[in-house]
Amino acid sequence: MVRALLRSIPDSFSDALAAVRPDPPIDPGLARLQHDAYRAALEACGASVEILAADEACPDCCFIEDAAVVAFGVALIARSGALSRRAEAPAVAAVLGKTHQLVRMTDPATLDGGDCMRVGQTIYVGRSARTNADGIAQLARAFAKLRVVPVDLPASVLHLKCVCSPLGDDLVALAEESIPAKTFDAKVVWIPASELYAANLVAIGQHAIVAEGYPRAHEALASAGFSLHPVPVSEVRKADGSLTCQSIIVSQGQARPGSR
Repeated sequence: MVRALLRSIPDSFSDALAAVRPDPPIDPGLARLQHDAYRAALEACGASVEILAADEACPDCCFIEDAAVVAFGVALIARSGALSRRAEAPAVAAVLGKTHQLVRMTDPATLDGGDCMRVGQTIYVGRSARTNADGIAQLARAFAKLRVVPVDLPASVLHLKCVCSPLGDDLVALAEESIPAKTFDAKVVWIPASELYAANLVAIGQHAIVAEGYPRAHEALASAGFSLHPVPVSEVRKADGSLTCQSIIVSQGQARPGSR
């Protein structure tokens, strides 16, 4: 069984971080409708969904993935490279602490969960403007059972998962012309460079939640055997967000022994 943690869209989402100020601006009401579609897609893929309340003081709080990295009953509570986002973490820690052993990242480390991609027994972690060497070192200590592989990212890439996503224990989706396929000890489903945004997706078993409007990417994933669940993403995209960043996916087998 798969558990998915989400966080609601605040009214202040209209002030979320963005590399370029969106025009037209973010519409929080429409964003909530799209968030509902995302939740429904997760449930259609067999996930049990839990939704945390929004925090109006944290415009980006719906991008819950960045707040924690979860594996083997451990939840590493991240310290975002974006100062304004660090207040998002305590509410996420409070929920994960009920089922997971918490490890809290400390200064001077910074890390966003969107830079971390687990494939089998490996966590690939992007060196980015949000994730530094100390963050990667603390990640490696928190998950000593896993191999941690740093990945250098182009300056134009916000997070590792902007250009790739896990599809299983030995398979990844990867945007063409982004980072080398040899980076990963896995087979690759190629996403066309012209549809790079679609490389960010959520795979649960043979189901894949994908961004609407990317026909060539959808064809590649369907050809790889995935049943697709397209969802609208216009509003989160205005805030430099996408699909994986809206959830923390937890396998039930990752819960702390003795927890409920």
